[in-house]
Amino acid sequence: MRAFRGCFALFLCMGMAGFMPAQEHVTAARADGQKTPLMVYRADIPAGTCAPLAVISHGAGGTEEGYTYLAKALEQNGWMVLVMGHRESGPQALRREIFSHGIHNGVEALVTDADAETRRLLDVGAALSWAEKQCRPPYRVLLGHSMGSSTVMLEAGARNRIGIPAPPAGQDRFDAYVALSPEGPGIVFPDQAWSSIHKPMLVLTGTRDQSLKGGPKSRQIPWQELPGTGRRGCQWMGVVDGATHMNFAGEGFGADRVTPLVNATVIQFLSEARSGNCPLPPQHAGMILRAK
Repeated sequence: MRAFRGCFALFLCMGMAGFMPAQEHVTAARADGQKTPLMVYRADIPAGTCAPLAVISHGAGGTEEGYTYLAKALEQNGWMVLVMGHRESGPQALRREIFSHGIHNGVEALVTDADAETRRLLDVGAALSWAEKQCRPPYRVLLGHSMGSSTVMLEAGARNRIGIPAPPAGQDRFDAYVALSPEGPGIVFPDQAWSSIHKPMLVLTGTRDQSLKGGPKSRQIPWQELPGTGRRGCQWMGVVDGATHMNFAGEGFGADRVTPLVNATVIQFLSEARSGNCPLPPQHAGMILRAK
């Protein structure tokens, strides 16, 4: 079995660890008395001002050391970035599930574990509380990949079929949301789970982005079921030609082509969402971008 350093097979994204001078490893107090590890990226902004906040949720088996490509891009564009470490759905938890159930079933068991997802939502609260104590951010966005995108959707108010009540789900504490490789209806979410989410949201997936149930096209269903924001057009979906599940963590063959598209689209979307009006930018080669 390969070491747990990033994406496992086509179902799992863990991200790449890396050292950057601007990174800082801290812990934040969680509501249940546990600690949430955070990797902090601090933007270079004028003294006396507060940067907007981006919180990133990793996939099943991941750690706070992943998603450096996206965190660094946001930091360089003026954001404070917190990459959360979800201990109850991190490497050790995934190893246990795979040992007990095999690769595919083990990943599915962790992704559908209501207790693990509940702890993820508590991690989100811990990250927000920690950031508020540093400097009150003028704008807040929650981003997530794979299992992290389920955390994004649950926070934003998507209905679920694994028994997580609101709260801790549905608190909608962010101004915008970004879901990389979201899971469609099936194991976590029922049909029409996303029909009540009205906040700005960006969904990104790829034509080779395999899901636990339903294939790559099922990852587009959450955007299709969003209600839209009318003339503002602040609910976007980008589908990257040839992109795999691993690519959205900055890993795997083709990641060097996919990650610049992810960075450019995320930064453009957040810029437009903060202005309250979201016209689509010129289309990038290799990606179809839509809005509603």
